Parts: sequence; C-alpha cells; structure tokens
Amino acid sequence: MGSALFAPLELRALQLQHRGWVSPMCQYSCGPETGEGVPNDWHLMHLGSFATGGAALILTEAAAVNAAGRISPRDAGLYNDEQAAAWERINAFVHRHGAAGTKIGTQLAHAGRKASSYWPFSGKHGTVPASDGGWDTVGPGTAAFDGYAPPSAMTPEEIDGVIADFAAAAVRAVDAGFDTMEIHGAHGYLLHEFQSPLVNDRTDAWGGDEERRNRLTLAVVDAVRNVIPDSMPLLLRISASDWAEGGIDVEASVRMARAAAEHGVDLVDVSSGGAVAHQQIPAGPGYQTGFSARIRRETGIRTGTVGLLTSAGQAEHAVATGQADGVFIARAALRDPHWWQRAAFELGHELAWPPQYERAIPRHSF
Repeated sequence: MGSALFAPLELRALQLQHRGWVSPMCQYSCGPETGEGVPNDWHLMHLGSFATGGAALILTEAAAVNAAGRISPRDAGLYNDEQAAAWERINAFVHRHGAAGTKIGTQLAHAGRKASSYWPFSGKHGTVPASDGGWDTVGPGTAAFDGYAPPSAMTPEEIDGVIADFAAAAVRAVDAGFDTMEIHGAHGYLLHEFQSPLVNDRTDAWGGDEERRNRLTLAVVDAVRNVIPDSMPLLLRISASDWAEGGIDVEASVRMARAAAEHGVDLVDVSSGGAVAHQQIPAGPGYQTGFSARIRRETGIRTGTVGLLTSAGQAEHAVATGQADGVFIARAALRDPHWWQRAAFELGHELAWPPQYERAIPRHSF
C-alpha cells in the first residue's frame, strides 16, 4: 500500500499530485515602499520556497478584496491591477519551478471589524489610527473586538458592495493565473462575523437566525462561483467552532458545509476560533481534525484540516483514517520549507526535487 498523504487528488479539473498543502499565512510585508497591498520579492521567496520544497498546493496569505478589508496596512490585496500583476509574477514562478507540479490558489478575504490593525511584529497592538495609516472599519454591527476600535454597522448597500468586491477580486485572480481560490469565512473576519451569533446582532435580512447569518457567506460563494470557470474548484475556510458559549458549534458548521456544497464549494478548509477574545481553545496536536472528520462524514464534501500538524506521521494518519482529504501545513512549513520532500522520504514515497537540488535527495537517511 502506498502513502495516503501522497495519493493524488482531483478537484474539478485541478489535478493535485498529493494531499500535502500550504495553509494561508499572513506575512504583513506589503510595505508602503512597494505599493499598497502589492506582494513583492519577499512573497516570491516565501511562496516559491514551498513550491521547490514539494508542496502540491499553496494557498497565499489573505488577499483583501478592497482596501478597507486589509487586516493591516501591510497586508496584501487583490483589488487593483498592480496587485494582480505582482501575483501573476509569483504564480508564474510557482508553476515553473514547483517540484510536485505545484498549484497555487489565493485566499479572498475581508477583515471586517478586525481590519486596520497593527501587524504582529510592529510592537503595537489594536487598531491603527488614521494618523498612522489606519482607516475606519465595518462589521455586522457596532460592537468592537476586544482592544480594537468599534466598527460601523454595514448598510445593505455596503454589503452588496462587498459581495461585488469578492467577485471582482475573483476575476482578477483568474486573470493572474491562480489555479483555485479560497473564500475566507473564518477567524473572526467579516464573513465569520456575520455567521457568529456572538457578533452578529442584526435584525434585518442579514442577521437573526442561522440561515440569515449564513446568508452573506453563501452570497459571496455564489458571486465568486458565477465568475470563475466551471472547471476551477472553489474552497471555503470556516471556523468550525467559536470555542465560546452561545457561538458556532460543529453542528452549525456541518449545516454550513452542506449549504456551501450546494452552492458550488468543492472543499471546506476546516479551522476554528477567532470571533471573540474570550474563546477557550484546547489547542494540541491535531485538535481540529475531529471537526474536519465530522463535516466530511456527514456532508460528503471534501475537507482539509489544519492546526498543530507537524509530522509526516500525523498528516498520514489524518488522511489515511478519513479525517480529511488533505492536510494544510503552516508553521511546520516555515520551519522547513522542504517539509513535503522530507515527509515523502519518511513515508517511502518518491517525490520529485528541483534539478538544482537533486544532489541533496536523501538515499538512506537525513
């Protein structure tokens, strides 16, 4: 029997050589010197190293669909032509040098009430004021995330505008050469804010019961699905639990995943948390795989799992036991950008290396 992790996977017309993937990881490195939201040489190096390291699929960091949707002033975007051209350069490198026929997708996002925040290595915390390059934020209501400035409640017209912005960003993503894309509906950002009863206190058509709270996410899914090729798979990241009393739980996430599949989502990237600061997350190795397994089992949709999965054995077990169809690696990939080549060796699988690195292929041991 071969490795389950290194078995191929087909999503619509997208052929992935194996099930070891790169999770979106914000780099907060779109500095003002390179243009607002424009990825640069850092991103080429960062993402390119995973391609040469054998990842089958790379998801970029969150790319904001409009300027106000950036998490911080240093975040990437996909709302203008300059940004799209920069992503196109990176995509071309990944396609040219990916050791495992690497495919790349972008994560379309809007940070909602958690936008305009300081980046982690700034030495500051909370909302960036206008005097320091920040902006006013929006959300389903006016309640602030702890330590952040309160947002403005979005009007129905503003909601329609954000849906259109997701669609416009999706068109740019296709034109820039991305192979797939993921809608970010997790981690306390805008779509998750609308989903969570801990955040969304609206009483109009965009809030109230679960169906209306999920409406924005599914409207974005519809808008994106309508403008991308039918052959291109669409991914959705969700927070399967708010880890707080009265919030989203796995039962609600099963229902969301089932609805997402009906609207054209092909794989749910299952994460958790981020809606509220008082969450209580029992983090540990593989602590989120149970959510992925249940969603996969009860809905039939393909899933990816993420979260403190660091070893080849863990990833192999998650796929082999049906907990997920693929494993997204994040911090382990930062520590070792050749994680997939190492994992393939440990699991007895032959994975291609770039010709420039072939002299380093392990034959017996590391």
